[in-house]
Amino acid sequence: MSLSADSGLGDGFAVEDVTTGPHASGFGTVGDGRTFAFRVLDVQDLRVEIYRPRLSGPVPQREDVVAAATRSCRGLDLNDERSLIAAVRDAVTEAATR
Repeated sequence: MSLSADSGLGDGFAVEDVTTGPHASGFGTVGDGRTFAFRVLDVQDLRVEIYRPRLSGPVPQREDVVAAATRSCRGLDLNDERSLIAAVRDAVTEAATR
């Protein structure tokens, strides 16, 4: 699946921190004031959660999740930061449009 030039995320999409590998994880901003986090579950699924704007504390709680998406990591090089960020951007776009 390819992503069109206008993903709906705005120009502010950014991954602020990323750790690669079989247990990859990280976080960033969507561009509209919301933040997101991602992690790889059991080396097979990529899970992205988008949080509501203006969180009340430094650690989001379950009730702060406004959108989420899970996609397969099959065929994704979890050791390549660029590939991982591209998959995260696609997953954030998917979650944000639900």
